[in-house]
Amino acid sequence: MARRTVNRKEKRAEHEAYERREEEEEDEDEEGDEDEESEGEGEAEAGDEDEDEAGDEDEEEEAPKKKPKAKPAPKPKAKPRSRVVKVVRMRVIWGVFNNSHQMVASYPYPKRHDADAHATRLMTDKKQTHFVQPVKEPIPEEKVAEVKEPKSKK
Repeated sequence: MARRTVNRKEKRAEHEAYERREEEEEDEDEEGDEDEESEGEGEAEAGDEDEDEAGDEDEEEEAPKKKPKAKPAPKPKAKPRSRVVKVVRMRVIWGVFNNSHQMVASYPYPKRHDADAHATRLMTDKKQTHFVQPVKEPIPEEKVAEVKEPKSKK
């Protein structure tokens, strides 16, 4: 389906015509309200009950509309604090890997020669490719348990 383009000039003309009609209706309503008020005053003189009703209408129209109390300005929301990421200390070890990138063995960093020897031994024995690669792993934290001495009774 092809989309029909909107003729903006026509739309503008329609909108202006609509606004003119509304203004004319408002003007007619205001003139009609004035006629009703004058009629209401004549009726108010005739009866006591009508005086109360007419008086209420006049008070409502004459009394200025009360403005709602100004709400206090909303406080700016505090920006959420970003949590500080705990820095985990890492250490480097040598890992001996097979062709599937599975770690076969690991050695501490100063013992690279042992890791190379292990990789060459696996390559000759199993006739598969093995290689040595550095790997970073987190240092396990040793929690020092503070020993609290029980208070002695005196």
